Amino acid sequence: MADIEGFPPIVSGGAQVLILGSMPSEVSLLKQQYYGHPSNAFWPIMGALFGAFPNLSYERRKAILLENKVAVWDVLQSCQRHGSLDSNIAWASIRTNDFVSFFAEYKFIRRVFFNGGMAEKVYKKHILPGLDQRFAYLEYQRLPSTSPAHASLNLAQKIEAWKVIRQPVVK
Repeated sequence: MADIEGFPPIVSGGAQVLILGSMPSEVSLLKQQYYGHPSNAFWPIMGALFGAFPNLSYERRKAILLENKVAVWDVLQSCQRHGSLDSNIAWASIRTNDFVSFFAEYKFIRRVFFNGGMAEKVYKKHILPGLDQRFAYLEYQRLPSTSPAHASLNLAQKIEAWKVIRQPVVK
């Protein structure tokens, strides 16, 4: 298995919310776009919440997220994986992104939302123990995965659950 490299973050200096996935799918890697699989609910959800609809260009969708102070990244910088499923990630191969530097640079981020369980699991195991008290203000919440592999909720239910990312940052 070869190493799979993730993408740089979609982020601007004014970002207040960070959405974290685990690692781009094979389709996303081919398209060089976050959540590039047409069956992934991420962009339909972002369309419902912010107007970043899937039929817009990828550059426009990213710009809309940034206008709404939303950043997107993945917990993993690289890993080895067969196919696209998180369950196929070889745990011994994972390398995480540098969140200490990220949060130091993007100081307005206050809330971190996990796009599914794998991102949360890896973050809590590999990232959270290394964050010092400077970042104790961060709030965390797991949201239902937008992956087509997780179909326990329909799109309307996922949109309802994801509305929390629009709530104003309090701290």
